[in-house]
Amino acid sequence: MGPVQESTNVKIKQHDLKVSTVVFMIFCLCAAGAYGIEEMIPESGPGLTLIMLIVLPFIWSTPLGLVASELGSARPQEGGYYKWVQEALGEFWGFQAGWWRTISIYIDNTLYVILAGGYLANQFGLNWMQEFIFKALMIIVFTYINIRGIKDVGIVSTILSILVMLVFAMVAVAGFLNWNQNPFIPFTADGDIMGVSGIGFTDWVYYIGMGIAIGMWMYSGYESMSTVAGEVSNPQVIPKATMITVPLIMATYILPTMAGLATLTDEKVANLLGISVEEVVAEGGAWAFWGTEPGTIGYADVVTANWGPSLGIIFVIVAILAQCSIYNTYIASGSRGFFVLAEDNLAPPIFTKVDKKHGVPFVAILSVGIVNLLLCMFAFKVVVVIDVFLLISSYIMIFISAMILRKRIPEEERKFKIPGGYAFLCLICIIPICIAFFAFFINGTDYFIGGMIGIISGPVLYYIWRKRYGGLTKNDPVKFPENPKTGLPLGDIKRMSIMFGILTIMGFVGSFFLPWFEADWGNDWYFATYGIEGFLDTMLLLIRITTGIAAIITILLALLALKVEPKKGTLS
Repeated sequence: MGPVQESTNVKIKQHDLKVSTVVFMIFCLCAAGAYGIEEMIPESGPGLTLIMLIVLPFIWSTPLGLVASELGSARPQEGGYYKWVQEALGEFWGFQAGWWRTISIYIDNTLYVILAGGYLANQFGLNWMQEFIFKALMIIVFTYINIRGIKDVGIVSTILSILVMLVFAMVAVAGFLNWNQNPFIPFTADGDIMGVSGIGFTDWVYYIGMGIAIGMWMYSGYESMSTVAGEVSNPQVIPKATMITVPLIMATYILPTMAGLATLTDEKVANLLGISVEEVVAEGGAWAFWGTEPGTIGYADVVTANWGPSLGIIFVIVAILAQCSIYNTYIASGSRGFFVLAEDNLAPPIFTKVDKKHGVPFVAILSVGIVNLLLCMFAFKVVVVIDVFLLISSYIMIFISAMILRKRIPEEERKFKIPGGYAFLCLICIIPICIAFFAFFINGTDYFIGGMIGIISGPVLYYIWRKRYGGLTKNDPVKFPENPKTGLPLGDIKRMSIMFGILTIMGFVGSFFLPWFEADWGNDWYFATYGIEGFLDTMLLLIRITTGIAAIITILLALLALKVEPKKGTLS
């Protein structure tokens, strides 16, 4: 057990974690296997999927990993990315990043419980009650592990990560030893071999957009370990582990996917699904059957088709364990979000309660378990639409903060610095910001409106909790002065106006882009998904109304700022 880190109201215990342990924890936070990529293949096409899996690390996950490493080496503290944004952009924007990412984890974490329960139920024919009992036990067990401390979380992550890596290595070996066809053909989802003829601009936007949306999700999470940096006695192991994990995850995604596409021929898929080869060909070929729903194929089938069904069952069991590993580590990461917000008097103070024996924020950890226990009883696809939008928004804040803090943090405080100078840093930050902005609009109208509502919850809750609990001013009124006219930090009304102005611009763009993007498939898809006639038209109307309201709020806040903010107020 390491030394104890003093906090404003509590004591957090630190643990001596090795680089290898942190590698496995980050692996669980970011990947825990290639589950989810199955959905990219029929949406984008085999060749385009592989190209995106190869390219995205260089323009999305590697920049994120590098930025998290640099900022984490200079500011290795509990709260991680929330504290980085707070230092770079101020209390208001720091809260937004912390709130958005924390809520996305609370919602997202439930998905892993539901997936694990679904895998088990489908494999062994469990009824609803049996499946719920398993999900409840999963939540209870891993909540207990997290209450025991970050060291136990690391031990469990190490064991589960090794199992997952071995199984996906088995998939890659099975596929490459039984290579039957070119995995890059067809290139796009329309079956075009070269990916150039007969495809319009709208088709390319759709194929790339759907793939990027899933790929960004798969290659995310490198900042999550930063939230528990205050519990690691030598937090410099986190940036070292991050740099090791980036190529490891690339290999876990690319090699099994390429091997699977190369070995699962039309004949093998027909045998796996119990249908004729003609039926497979009629759907476009074996690649069109990849997915996560019943009646589709996936990584387990690569092993089953080549080495027999017994090994396929082992793969399903490890798939369940993989969801457990992600769930285990994200309880640790997500619970610290509310803990540090409460420490800064921006959330209910009960979240700062720390267990005396284990030195962990047990109330925050329990809150994750309780929320997951409630949500896992439902098919929450309507709720989860908020998740992606909030995740991407928080990443944009991290990249912006990295560019600002490069100028502010003294050189001697950085244990790791991204090579290439400031211009290169700006390049690797601006490119993923542009990709993130594009991703806002290609997840679908339901995701867009859900995300907009989720984003708006940030400034609303900030105002309520800041007024109620006092914010950073309560801890240090000299360093964090308050505007007596508003009861908020200087410049906050301007910041709120800027934020609603950004939402207005996004809503305006979305109101034109989304009808064009979804013109050919939107109405049918939303009716099949939600069973509601005219769902797309209703959502587009809601976007226009929300955009109008955001524009009015922007103007009102800007006028208010002219009256209540000092002429030379500090604007972070």
